[in-house]
This record gives sequence, structure tokens and C-alpha cells, in this order.
Amino acid sequence: MALKKENEQSISPKVLAQIKSLRTNIDKLDVQILKLVNERAGLAVDIGKLKNDQGTEVFSGAREEEVIKNVLEANKGPLDPSTIRAVFREIMSGSRALQKVLKVAYLGPEYSFSHLAAVERFGSAVEFIRVGSIATVFEEVNRSHVDFGVVPLENSTDGGVSDTLDMFMRLPQLKICAEVRLKIHHNLLANCEQGMIRRVYSKPQALAQCRNWLSKNLPHADLKDVSSTAVAAQLAQQEPGAAAVASRQAAVKYGLRILFGDIEDYPHNETRFAVISHQETDKTGHDKTALMFQVSHHPGSLVEVLDIFRQNKLNLTWIESFPAKTGKQEYIFFVDFEGHVEEPRVKRALNSLEGKCEQLVVLGSFPVATVSG
Repeated sequence: MALKKENEQSISPKVLAQIKSLRTNIDKLDVQILKLVNERAGLAVDIGKLKNDQGTEVFSGAREEEVIKNVLEANKGPLDPSTIRAVFREIMSGSRALQKVLKVAYLGPEYSFSHLAAVERFGSAVEFIRVGSIATVFEEVNRSHVDFGVVPLENSTDGGVSDTLDMFMRLPQLKICAEVRLKIHHNLLANCEQGMIRRVYSKPQALAQCRNWLSKNLPHADLKDVSSTAVAAQLAQQEPGAAAVASRQAAVKYGLRILFGDIEDYPHNETRFAVISHQETDKTGHDKTALMFQVSHHPGSLVEVLDIFRQNKLNLTWIESFPAKTGKQEYIFFVDFEGHVEEPRVKRALNSLEGKCEQLVVLGSFPVATVSG
């Protein structure tokens, strides 16, 4: 197949004139778009000043979700929804930064999936603070060293993330104010050929999610656990005969070739991240509420609690059990369900739950996220 020329010398004069005319129109539109974006930013700054006078937080997850919903419903193409979402995410991020540059902690280093989830939610115009553990993300938020933290909550193949659940038990005063659902695509990155790979680095969950592919295609390679997929990419860059299971963004960052893409064993692999803070989120009409509770240790106690959700027509979207760490066979349960704490049926359910649970903590209400990536 003949390659297309990168220059335009072979294009006829007539077609070149048409292209020039179209580009002139694009240039005019660009100026109009720039003017409108800056006008929008100015209005956002005015809103920020009014909110600041009232002592209200700059970031409003509910409002930003409303903006995205409005533009996606109005979009007639040809740009696809993911592109529209990315454009407006950055517009809002830049406008927000004119009022206040948010600090957001995540489990680093850069280009880990937690970092990608943080960018997906907040855009690029924030100060990202990378830390070495999920516990440190919680501690940084709790001490108000940062405004928000992004932590993995559950994976579609591996279930709940134990470090995150453990920290909610330790710091129940922190709230989930938003969620991010990220499709997780794993890639084999290396700067050597497949037959030369002797070691594959990645975080344990990533290796587990590619278990079948790795055993079939790299049966003799040693699989080595590291703290993140980004660290794996760094090691693959430095070590001869090493490869990493990581994201495409990590491949670009560390100058690695993508030998094989999308090697995850299950194509619908997804991780849900929680955005944690001290603030609560307003109702959008399309929300979830997350709870943490403990029931008495007798037959039927959990069934009685779960029946309260049925009675109030609240659809459970997640349930996870976790050892209570009391030295006894007791468990803490984590659930989320459709609805906001300000809704009457949710208030009724919470009142009933208080009478049935030994411990009940509302971890927050937040807008339902759509999957990205």
C-alpha cells in the first residue's frame, strides 16, 4: 500500500483553494470559541467570588456533573461524547483554577491508574500531590493538607480494595463526594522483543487481571509485584529483559513500546474510585449514597437490615463485607444505593437502620458517574 504524502504539494490548486477557505473559517471559529470560553471563565470567577463571600467551597461536584449532562444531551456530533466530556472537563478545570487551585492527593507515581482517575475527575489545572499509599491519601485529606483525595474503591474482577475500606473504618468522618469509573486496559510494555522478556513488573491486581494472558504468552517470565503500574514502567525502562503491565500513558511517559495492547483477561474490566474530602455534595437527581454499618451477631440480623432497603424501594448497587478487627468473628458492611440523603425515602431508611445497626456511618452522597476510558 502506498503511503500518503505528509505535504500538500501534490494537491491540485483547486482543492488547495478549497482547503484554504475551510481553514480560514476554522480560524474565525477558533477566535469565537476563545472569546466565548473566556467569557464563560469570567462568569465562573464571578460565581466564585459570590461563593467565597458566603464561605462556600469552590468545587461543586453536583454542578459540574450537571454541566457535563447538559452538553452531552445537546451534542449532535460529529464529536463523540468522550471528546466533549474531556473538552468541558478542562474548561471547568481551568475556570476553577482562576478561583482556587485545588490540591488533590492520589496514590502515585504519575500515570498510575489512580493518577489517571484524578485527571479524569478534576482536569489538569489542579495541583496533584502524589503519595506512597492509600492510607497517606486519607491522612492528607484528614489533616486538610489537600482539598481532595482519589482512592480505588472496587474493581469489577477483584472486588473491594481492602486498604481503602480499612481507612474508612479508621477515619469515618471523611466523605465520598464523587466517584470515578475508569475502564482499565492493561498493555505489555517493553523495549525488547517478546522472546527476550525474562521478568514482568506490575502491581499485584494488574498481574492478576492479566493472569491467563501472561501464562499463555510469557510462560517462563517471572512476575514481580511492585507498588504501581507506573513504577513497573520505570523498571521496564531501566532493566534489560524486563517488561511492564501498565497503561498506554505510562508507555508514552517512559518511552516504552506497546508490544501487546488490551491484555486484560476480561474486556469489561473497570475500577471505581472514590473522591474523598470533608465536604458533602448537593443533590443532582441522579445520585448514590454510601454507608458503612455493623449489625449484631445473631441469625437474621443482616437480612433485617437489607430488608429496610427493599421496603423503601432503594436499589442496592454495591455490598462488601470486611472484618471488623475486634478479635471476634464480626464484620463491617459497606453498601451504596441509588438515592441522596436529602430524599425523604432515604431519610426514612436511615432512621430505620439506626434502630437495627450497632454502628451506622453515612460515607456520603454523590452523583452517579458514567464509565470513562
